[in-house]
Amino acid sequence: MDTVNHTGLSYTFFHLLGIPGLEDQHMWISIPFFISYVTALLGNSLLIFIILTRSSLHGPMYLFLCMLAGADIVLSTSTVPQALAIFWFDAGEISLDRCITQLFFIHSTYISESGILLVMAFDRYIAICYPLRYTTILTNSLIGKIGVTIFLRSYGTIFPIIFLLKRLTFCRSNILPHTACEHTGLSKYACNDLQVNIWYGLFVLMSTVTLDVVLIFISYMLILHTVFHLPSQAARHKALNTCGSHVCVIILFYGPGIFSTLARQFGHQISADIHVLLANVCILAPPMLNPIIYGVKTKQIRHQVTHVLFLSLK
Repeated sequence: MDTVNHTGLSYTFFHLLGIPGLEDQHMWISIPFFISYVTALLGNSLLIFIILTRSSLHGPMYLFLCMLAGADIVLSTSTVPQALAIFWFDAGEISLDRCITQLFFIHSTYISESGILLVMAFDRYIAICYPLRYTTILTNSLIGKIGVTIFLRSYGTIFPIIFLLKRLTFCRSNILPHTACEHTGLSKYACNDLQVNIWYGLFVLMSTVTLDVVLIFISYMLILHTVFHLPSQAARHKALNTCGSHVCVIILFYGPGIFSTLARQFGHQISADIHVLLANVCILAPPMLNPIIYGVKTKQIRHQVTHVLFLSLK
Protein backbone atom coordinates (compact mmCIF):
# COMPACT_ATOMS: atom_id res chain seq x y z
CA MET A 1 0.00 0.00 0.00
CA ASP A 2 2.98 2.31 0.31
CA THR A 3 5.41 3.81 -2.15
CA VAL A 4 8.70 5.42 -1.22
CA ASN A 5 10.34 8.31 -3.02
CA HIS A 6 13.05 10.82 -2.26
CA THR A 7 10.82 12.63 0.21
CA GLY A 8 10.09 9.48 2.19
CA LEU A 9 6.96 7.45 2.64
CA SER A 10 3.96 8.46 0.54
CA TYR A 11 0.67 6.58 0.55
CA THR A 12 -0.92 5.92 -2.82
CA PHE A 13 -3.84 3.91 -1.42
CA PHE A 14 -6.25 4.92 1.32
CA HIS A 15 -8.92 3.25 3.39
CA LEU A 16 -12.29 4.93 3.89
CA LEU A 17 -13.77 3.94 7.25
CA GLY A 18 -17.37 4.96 6.55
CA ILE A 19 -18.94 6.35 9.73
CA PRO A 20 -16.13 6.22 12.33
CA GLY A 21 -17.18 4.67 15.62
CA LEU A 22 -20.34 3.22 14.13
CA GLU A 23 -18.82 0.43 12.05
CA ASP A 24 -21.02 -2.17 13.73
CA GLN A 25 -24.11 -0.18 12.66
CA HIS A 26 -23.13 0.20 9.01
CA MET A 27 -25.74 -2.26 7.75
CA TRP A 28 -28.54 -0.28 9.39
CA ILE A 29 -27.08 3.07 8.33
CA SER A 30 -26.99 1.83 4.74
CA ILE A 31 -30.81 1.61 4.61
CA PRO A 32 -31.51 5.40 4.52
CA PHE A 33 -28.53 5.83 2.17
CA PHE A 34 -29.96 3.27 -0.24
CA ILE A 35 -33.52 4.64 -0.05
CA SER A 36 -32.26 8.20 -0.56
CA TYR A 37 -30.18 7.18 -3.58
CA VAL A 38 -32.97 5.23 -5.27
CA THR A 39 -35.42 8.07 -4.61
CA ALA A 40 -32.95 10.61 -6.03
CA LEU A 41 -32.31 8.54 -9.17
CA LEU A 42 -35.98 7.81 -9.87
CA GLY A 43 -37.27 11.27 -8.94
CA ASN A 44 -34.70 13.26 -10.89
CA SER A 45 -34.79 10.93 -13.90
CA LEU A 46 -38.58 11.24 -14.02
CA LEU A 47 -38.29 15.03 -13.74
CA ILE A 48 -35.78 15.21 -16.62
CA PHE A 49 -37.93 12.87 -18.77
CA ILE A 50 -41.10 14.91 -18.20
CA ILE A 51 -39.44 18.28 -18.87
CA LEU A 52 -37.69 17.09 -22.04
CA THR A 53 -40.73 15.29 -23.50
CA ARG A 54 -43.41 17.90 -22.72
CA SER A 55 -43.23 20.97 -24.94
CA SER A 56 -45.33 22.91 -22.41
CA LEU A 57 -42.43 22.58 -19.94
CA HIS A 58 -39.72 23.98 -22.21
CA GLY A 59 -39.76 27.37 -20.48
CA PRO A 60 -36.64 28.81 -18.81
CA MET A 61 -37.61 27.82 -15.27
CA TYR A 62 -38.13 24.18 -16.23
CA LEU A 63 -34.94 23.99 -18.29
CA PHE A 64 -32.96 25.27 -15.30
CA LEU A 65 -34.78 22.70 -13.15
CA CYS A 66 -33.74 20.02 -15.65
CA MET A 67 -30.09 21.10 -15.19
CA LEU A 68 -30.52 20.92 -11.42
CA ALA A 69 -31.96 17.40 -11.63
CA GLY A 70 -29.02 16.26 -13.79
CA ALA A 71 -26.54 17.73 -11.30
CA ASP A 72 -28.41 15.99 -8.46
CA ILE A 73 -27.96 12.62 -10.16
CA VAL A 74 -24.22 13.22 -10.64
CA LEU A 75 -23.75 14.44 -7.05
CA SER A 76 -25.49 11.45 -5.45
CA THR A 77 -23.84 8.95 -7.83
CA SER A 78 -20.41 10.38 -6.98
CA THR A 79 -20.83 9.52 -3.30
CA VAL A 80 -23.57 7.04 -2.38
CA PRO A 81 -22.38 3.91 -4.30
CA GLN A 82 -18.96 4.25 -2.62
CA ALA A 83 -20.62 4.60 0.80
CA LEU A 84 -22.84 1.57 0.18
CA ALA A 85 -19.80 -0.49 -0.86
CA ILE A 86 -18.20 0.38 2.49
CA PHE A 87 -21.35 -0.40 4.46
CA TRP A 88 -22.16 -3.69 2.71
CA PHE A 89 -18.81 -5.15 1.68
CA ASP A 90 -16.26 -3.22 3.77
CA ALA A 91 -14.80 -2.13 0.41
CA GLY A 92 -13.16 1.04 1.68
CA GLU A 93 -9.83 0.79 -0.14
CA ILE A 94 -9.37 3.53 -2.73
CA SER A 95 -6.37 4.65 -4.77
CA LEU A 96 -5.12 8.23 -4.63
CA ASP A 97 -6.11 8.84 -8.25
CA ARG A 98 -9.61 7.49 -7.66
CA CYS A 99 -9.90 9.53 -4.49
CA ILE A 100 -8.94 12.74 -6.29
CA THR A 101 -11.36 11.90 -9.14
CA GLN A 102 -14.19 11.43 -6.66
CA LEU A 103 -13.57 14.68 -4.80
CA PHE A 104 -13.27 16.50 -8.15
CA PHE A 105 -16.79 15.44 -9.14
CA ILE A 106 -18.23 16.04 -5.67
CA HIS A 107 -16.86 19.59 -5.36
CA SER A 108 -17.44 20.61 -8.98
CA THR A 109 -21.02 19.29 -9.00
CA TYR A 110 -21.76 21.05 -5.72
CA ILE A 111 -20.54 24.32 -7.24
CA SER A 112 -22.63 23.60 -10.37
CA GLU A 113 -25.76 23.19 -8.23
CA SER A 114 -25.01 26.44 -6.45
CA GLY A 115 -24.66 28.19 -9.81
CA ILE A 116 -27.93 26.69 -11.07
CA LEU A 117 -29.74 27.91 -7.94
CA LEU A 118 -28.33 31.39 -8.64
CA VAL A 119 -29.63 31.48 -12.22
CA MET A 120 -32.98 30.14 -11.01
CA ALA A 121 -33.13 33.13 -8.64
CA PHE A 122 -32.28 35.37 -11.62
CA ASP A 123 -35.09 33.64 -13.56
CA ARG A 124 -37.59 34.46 -10.79
CA TYR A 125 -36.29 38.04 -10.65
CA ILE A 126 -36.88 38.55 -14.40
CA ALA A 127 -40.29 36.81 -14.26
CA ILE A 128 -41.56 39.02 -11.43
CA CYS A 129 -39.78 42.32 -12.04
CA TYR A 130 -39.89 42.32 -15.87
CA PRO A 131 -42.76 39.94 -16.79
CA LEU A 132 -43.39 41.44 -20.24
CA ARG A 133 -39.75 40.98 -21.26
CA TYR A 134 -39.32 37.52 -19.68
CA THR A 135 -39.32 35.44 -22.87
CA THR A 136 -37.29 37.97 -24.85
CA ILE A 137 -34.55 38.14 -22.19
CA LEU A 138 -34.33 34.43 -21.32
CA THR A 139 -34.10 32.95 -24.79
CA ASN A 140 -33.07 29.35 -25.43
CA SER A 141 -29.75 30.63 -26.75
CA LEU A 142 -29.04 32.55 -23.54
CA ILE A 143 -30.13 29.58 -21.39
CA GLY A 144 -27.68 27.35 -23.28
CA LYS A 145 -24.85 29.84 -22.76
CA ILE A 146 -25.71 30.12 -19.06
CA GLY A 147 -25.63 26.34 -18.71
CA VAL A 148 -22.21 26.09 -20.38
CA THR A 149 -20.88 28.93 -18.19
CA ILE A 150 -22.09 27.23 -15.01
CA PHE A 151 -20.32 23.98 -15.80
CA LEU A 152 -17.15 25.67 -17.09
CA ARG A 153 -16.97 27.69 -13.88
CA SER A 154 -17.43 24.65 -11.64
CA TYR A 155 -14.98 22.37 -13.44
CA GLY A 156 -12.52 25.20 -14.12
CA THR A 157 -12.25 26.25 -10.47
CA ILE A 158 -11.88 22.69 -9.15
CA PHE A 159 -9.49 21.43 -11.87
CA PRO A 160 -6.35 23.05 -10.32
CA ILE A 161 -7.04 21.15 -7.07
CA ILE A 162 -6.08 17.94 -8.90
CA PHE A 163 -2.53 19.24 -9.33
CA LEU A 164 -2.41 20.81 -5.87
CA LEU A 165 -3.17 17.38 -4.38
CA LYS A 166 -0.94 15.39 -6.76
CA ARG A 167 2.13 17.41 -5.65
CA LEU A 168 1.62 16.43 -2.00
CA THR A 169 3.34 13.63 -0.08
CA PHE A 170 0.80 11.74 2.03
CA CYS A 171 2.84 10.33 4.89
CA ARG A 172 0.75 10.99 8.01
CA SER A 173 -1.87 8.26 7.56
CA ASN A 174 -3.85 6.44 4.90
CA ILE A 175 -6.97 5.99 7.05
CA LEU A 176 -9.75 8.41 6.04
CA PRO A 177 -12.58 8.58 8.62
CA HIS A 178 -15.27 9.33 6.04
CA THR A 179 -17.55 7.73 3.43
CA ALA A 180 -16.00 9.72 0.57
CA CYS A 181 -12.93 11.74 -0.35
CA GLU A 182 -12.93 15.53 -0.03
CA HIS A 183 -10.21 18.14 -0.41
CA THR A 184 -9.74 19.22 3.21
CA GLY A 185 -10.04 15.69 4.60
CA LEU A 186 -7.41 14.32 2.22
CA SER A 187 -4.89 17.18 2.24
CA LYS A 188 -4.59 17.25 6.05
CA TYR A 189 -2.75 13.91 5.87
CA ALA A 190 0.02 15.43 3.74
CA CYS A 191 3.43 16.34 5.19
CA ASN A 192 3.93 19.31 2.87
CA ASP A 193 3.17 22.97 3.43
CA LEU A 194 -0.56 23.36 2.72
CA GLN A 195 -0.71 27.16 2.42
CA VAL A 196 -1.37 27.06 -1.33
CA ASN A 197 -4.12 24.47 -0.92
CA ILE A 198 -5.73 26.41 1.93
CA TRP A 199 -5.70 29.76 0.16
CA TYR A 200 -6.88 28.32 -3.14
CA GLY A 201 -9.67 26.41 -1.37
CA LEU A 202 -10.75 29.68 0.29
CA PHE A 203 -10.63 31.47 -3.07
CA VAL A 204 -12.86 28.80 -4.66
CA LEU A 205 -15.35 28.97 -1.79
CA MET A 206 -15.56 32.78 -1.83
CA SER A 207 -15.70 33.13 -5.63
CA THR A 208 -18.38 30.48 -6.16
CA VAL A 209 -20.71 29.36 -3.36
CA THR A 210 -20.34 32.45 -1.14
CA LEU A 211 -20.75 34.81 -4.11
CA ASP A 212 -23.81 32.83 -5.25
CA VAL A 213 -25.43 33.13 -1.81
CA VAL A 214 -24.88 36.91 -1.79
CA LEU A 215 -26.31 37.33 -5.31
CA ILE A 216 -29.31 35.09 -4.50
CA PHE A 217 -29.98 37.22 -1.41
CA ILE A 218 -29.81 40.42 -3.50
CA SER A 219 -32.14 38.89 -6.12
CA TYR A 220 -34.75 38.09 -3.51
CA MET A 221 -34.47 41.52 -1.91
CA LEU A 222 -35.24 43.04 -5.32
CA ILE A 223 -38.07 40.53 -5.83
CA LEU A 224 -39.61 41.41 -2.45
CA HIS A 225 -39.27 45.12 -3.19
CA THR A 226 -41.22 44.63 -6.43
CA VAL A 227 -43.81 42.28 -4.90
CA PHE A 228 -44.70 44.64 -2.05
CA HIS A 229 -45.33 47.41 -4.56
CA LEU A 230 -47.86 45.36 -6.54
CA PRO A 231 -51.36 46.87 -6.43
CA SER A 232 -53.37 43.89 -5.14
CA GLN A 233 -52.89 41.25 -2.46
CA ALA A 234 -53.82 38.51 -4.94
CA ALA A 235 -51.01 39.61 -7.27
CA ARG A 236 -48.55 39.67 -4.37
CA HIS A 237 -49.61 36.20 -3.27
CA LYS A 238 -49.32 34.80 -6.80
CA ALA A 239 -45.84 36.31 -7.26
CA LEU A 240 -44.56 34.97 -3.94
CA ASN A 241 -46.09 31.55 -4.63
CA THR A 242 -44.00 31.17 -7.79
CA CYS A 243 -40.85 31.50 -5.63
CA GLY A 244 -41.94 28.99 -2.96
CA SER A 245 -40.33 25.89 -4.46
CA HIS A 246 -37.07 27.69 -5.20
CA VAL A 247 -36.79 29.10 -1.68
CA CYS A 248 -37.37 25.62 -0.19
CA VAL A 249 -34.62 24.15 -2.40
CA ILE A 250 -32.22 26.99 -1.50
CA ILE A 251 -32.73 26.38 2.23
CA LEU A 252 -32.34 22.63 1.72
CA PHE A 253 -29.13 23.06 -0.29
CA TYR A 254 -27.29 25.71 1.72
CA GLY A 255 -28.76 25.04 5.19
CA PRO A 256 -27.09 21.70 6.00
CA GLY A 257 -23.81 22.90 4.46
CA ILE A 258 -23.71 26.04 6.62
CA PHE A 259 -24.64 24.03 9.72
CA SER A 260 -21.99 21.39 8.95
CA THR A 261 -19.32 24.10 8.43
CA LEU A 262 -20.22 25.82 11.71
CA ALA A 263 -20.17 22.46 13.50
CA ARG A 264 -16.65 21.76 12.17
CA GLN A 265 -15.36 25.19 13.17
CA PHE A 266 -16.97 25.56 16.59
CA GLY A 267 -18.32 22.15 17.59
CA HIS A 268 -15.10 20.75 18.98
CA GLN A 269 -17.08 18.58 21.41
CA ILE A 270 -19.08 16.98 18.59
CA SER A 271 -17.93 13.44 17.82
CA ALA A 272 -16.44 12.49 14.45
CA ASP A 273 -19.40 10.29 13.49
CA ILE A 274 -21.79 13.26 13.78
CA HIS A 275 -19.54 15.39 11.55
CA VAL A 276 -19.48 12.63 8.91
CA LEU A 277 -23.25 12.13 9.12
CA LEU A 278 -23.82 15.88 8.72
CA ALA A 279 -21.54 15.94 5.68
CA ASN A 280 -23.54 13.09 4.16
CA VAL A 281 -26.84 14.87 4.80
CA CYS A 282 -25.50 17.76 2.66
CA ILE A 283 -25.04 15.30 -0.22
CA LEU A 284 -28.06 13.03 0.34
CA ALA A 285 -30.89 15.42 1.16
CA PRO A 286 -31.01 17.85 -1.82
CA PRO A 287 -30.97 15.21 -4.64
CA MET A 288 -33.66 13.18 -2.86
CA LEU A 289 -35.99 16.03 -1.89
CA ASN A 290 -35.62 18.50 -4.80
CA PRO A 291 -37.86 16.55 -7.23
CA ILE A 292 -40.39 15.95 -4.44
CA ILE A 293 -40.53 19.67 -3.59
CA TYR A 294 -41.00 20.72 -7.21
CA GLY A 295 -43.43 17.86 -7.83
CA VAL A 296 -45.63 18.90 -4.91
CA LYS A 297 -45.44 22.70 -5.21
CA THR A 298 -45.39 23.17 -9.00
CA LYS A 299 -48.82 22.52 -10.51
CA GLN A 300 -47.62 21.93 -14.09
CA ILE A 301 -45.07 19.32 -13.03
CA ARG A 302 -47.51 17.71 -10.60
CA HIS A 303 -50.09 17.27 -13.37
CA GLN A 304 -47.54 15.83 -15.79
CA VAL A 305 -46.16 13.39 -13.19
CA THR A 306 -49.70 12.24 -12.39
CA HIS A 307 -50.40 11.80 -16.10
CA VAL A 308 -47.22 9.75 -16.70
CA LEU A 309 -47.77 7.54 -13.66
CA PHE A 310 -51.45 7.03 -14.52
CA LEU A 311 -50.56 5.94 -18.06
CA SER A 312 -47.92 3.51 -16.76
CA LEU A 313 -50.50 1.87 -14.49
CA LYS A 314 -53.10 1.40 -17.25
